Parts: sequence; structure tokens; C-alpha cells
Amino acid sequence: MTIGELCDALQAEVVSAGDETQKIEGVIVGDLLSHVLGSARENQAWVTIQTHLNVAAVAVLKELPLILLASNRRPQEELAAKCREENVALAVSPLPAYELCLRLGALGIGDVRGS
Repeated sequence: MTIGELCDALQAEVVSAGDETQKIEGVIVGDLLSHVLGSARENQAWVTIQTHLNVAAVAVLKELPLILLASNRRPQEELAAKCREENVALAVSPLPAYELCLRLGALGIGDVRGS
């Protein structure tokens, strides 16, 4: 499933579009940046409640094309701007992380990893 299709299916508010045609191959879930650095795989979506600039740095380093902010968390402007600059998709969901992951699984996004 592509980023665009995924965000539409989740009814997530897109803050930074990134490459909407990029395929998502799995999900990493976690708020501890060191865990995501050690566990994430390329082309996964990242579900988190962290909203600061360092989230973009981790996404770029690990080649994570989509950051999903759970629980209606609003990104700091620095994060949104960096995501636009680095072509990383950033979207906000009102769902808590658990429910967001359940929906991702129901959509067929496999390899859901948590912290």
C-alpha cells in the first residue's frame, strides 16, 4: 500500500505529503528514538507520539518514508518543516497508537514491530 492510500484509509491529516506513491512495507511503533534507530527497517511507517525535530532525523537516517503521529499529537513546526525539506510524509491520527496499529494490520500492513 502506498503512503497516499494509507493516509486516506486511516483518514489521517497529512502535514507533509512526502512521496505519496512510496510503498510501505511494515510498521515500527515506539517513542524511544534509540529503539527505533536499532529496530526500524527501510520503508516502514513509524507510529509515535514524539513531535520534536529529532523524529525527522531518525526517519531520514533509517529511511522511514512515513511518520504517523498517534493520539492527535500535533508536530512542532520544526518537525513539519524538516519533513517537508527531507520529503518525509508526516500525518496526524486521532487514534491512539494501539488502535492505529490494529488498523494498519487490518489494512494488510505486515511486520508490525513495537518497543
